[in-house]
Amino acid sequence: MAGPEDVRQRLLGSWRLVTWEEHSAGDEVDYPLGPGAVGQLTYSPSGQVSAQLVRPGQSRFADEDWRKATVDERADAWVGYFGYFGRYSIDERAGTVTHHVEGAWFPNLVGTDQVRHYHLDDDILTLDADTAWGRVRIVWERITS
Repeated sequence: MAGPEDVRQRLLGSWRLVTWEEHSAGDEVDYPLGPGAVGQLTYSPSGQVSAQLVRPGQSRFADEDWRKATVDERADAWVGYFGYFGRYSIDERAGTVTHHVEGAWFPNLVGTDQVRHYHLDDDILTLDADTAWGRVRIVWERITS
């Protein structure tokens, strides 16, 4: 059985999003940012985590200065993105990695602990979580170690 340090070593590096699915109680599957969403998850040796997920093909803003975006441009961009950063810890017995959120696109995540059940299969990382909106499954493929 691998110990927490072995799991940590296997998590370290950057991961590319394969799929983000939400499963409702009725077994319906939803793709919050569409089935073609892109993203990156990074675990650093110093204990930092960063997750960025984006709906592809979003419209560009009319102005190159993001501060000049219209209300509609900002609203469209907001629903096409999901991201946060913070620290992480591993509970090997429970098979979980917890993301301790320090900053996020969605302010309600700040200061929360996001518990994810992990499964590592070679260069594929699957994170499962029960959330207020259903069971979430996010699959990642290793980019770097």
